[in-house]
Amino acid sequence: MNKMHLAAYAGVALLFAASGAWVGFNKQNAAPLTTTAPAGVTGPVGALYAQTLPDAKGAPTALAQYKGKAMLVNFWAPWCAPCVQEMPELSELAAGEAGKKLQVIGIGIDSPSNIAAFSDKYKITYPVLVAGMSGTDLSRQFGNTGGGLPYTVLIGADGQVKKTYLGRLKFDELRKDLATL
Repeated sequence: MNKMHLAAYAGVALLFAASGAWVGFNKQNAAPLTTTAPAGVTGPVGALYAQTLPDAKGAPTALAQYKGKAMLVNFWAPWCAPCVQEMPELSELAAGEAGKKLQVIGIGIDSPSNIAAFSDKYKITYPVLVAGMSGTDLSRQFGNTGGGLPYTVLIGADGQVKKTYLGRLKFDELRKDLATL
């Protein structure tokens, strides 16, 4: 990769980081987004379960298979530095004791080839799916109005959104939230 490409990627990453930070600092402490009617699961969680996305190798993955299980859905991109920084801890969470009760899923917002190359390079212990730019629209349904990354959604086994997180996860806070599930 030449210096010009690297500078362009760094500029884009800084732009997204700055916009995510601005949204995070100016965000009102609103109640978590929730859905009702867990039997039918409507709203953003219903839209999530309706998705079938390819994994990093191109195999289709139906998200409906996770219905009835607590989920931590992480919207990310390979060019997003905070996204990449939190992945080892997400992998540790998924592979540990919490991973027995919680399904961690990464929804990548980039091209299939970029996500495949990223997945080949890093050892991620949870499903990494490819949503492309439609992943941004899906994250907006969960309240990510600014489209900042990373954006993480904690969904209870009852199909209700328990909490959303904009920016790099604070894992101490996340572990406290997981204890309430």
